[in-house]
Amino acid sequence: MTGFGQASNDDGRAQLSVEIKSLNSKFLDLSLRLPKIFAEKEIEVRNVISEKLERGKVTVAIDYQLYGDQSIKQKYNAALFSGYYQELKKLADAVGASGENLFELALNSPDVIQTSVGTETPEDEWLKVKNSLTDAIQKCNTFRQAEGKVLEKMLADCCAVIRQELKQVEEQDPKRVQRIREKLKGNIVAFFGDEGYDTNRLEQEIIFYIEKLDINEEKVRLRAHLDYFSQILSDAQSNGKKLGFIAQEIGREINTIGSKANDASIQKHVVVMKEELEKIKEQLNNVL
Repeated sequence: MTGFGQASNDDGRAQLSVEIKSLNSKFLDLSLRLPKIFAEKEIEVRNVISEKLERGKVTVAIDYQLYGDQSIKQKYNAALFSGYYQELKKLADAVGASGENLFELALNSPDVIQTSVGTETPEDEWLKVKNSLTDAIQKCNTFRQAEGKVLEKMLADCCAVIRQELKQVEEQDPKRVQRIREKLKGNIVAFFGDEGYDTNRLEQEIIFYIEKLDINEEKVRLRAHLDYFSQILSDAQSNGKKLGFIAQEIGREINTIGSKANDASIQKHVVVMKEELEKIKEQLNNVL
């Protein structure tokens, strides 16, 4: 489900901005950009987001800038540097080599230069980031909820169309049965002619044939699935996957009605029901 949320904080010492974008996806696909100073909090940030945003292709960007930051970004291990330098000088003296580059070599030796960026996260600054992140997530969810209201109405309208088409099928079904009965009798009479036939046996065969084409159970189940879909749709909890399963059952009943009815007038309504169901399935990918 698409969504957008943004939060910022500026206390005169640092400027903080959190931006969250969410696109449709069946699963949670999280892309995170953090300042180095908060790199160690990545797992915590991911946990906070996954708890609140269950699905979607989510992009989170956190920007943190200090005003007039003049602090030294690198530290030096003086004792280690001195040790490297002395050892290098001994080696140079032993072979009579020039010592003009010894300072640079010792300075670039392992662990002499130590960066101070990202080595620790001030808890008071992290608290500001966490609060802003929570605020941005809430705004993103509010955006999603507004979209969800529109989506809920669209799904309800699709269900209403399927119900109306089902009602038309129910009204035409008795006429379909009568047409089948008359057609079978007509064919029998045309085939046997004046030779005659067993009327009782004919009635039995017609009943058996019509039972194979009976769609009453499918109509009842389809109406029940539509009722359950509407019930789950109005539930306050997130039920996107459950709605998807119910939509599959709705499709199964519609397909069975279409295959068993064997009637052109009913097929027209079946086609409309299938069309509305495809709209439902397409939009259910956006439901949490």
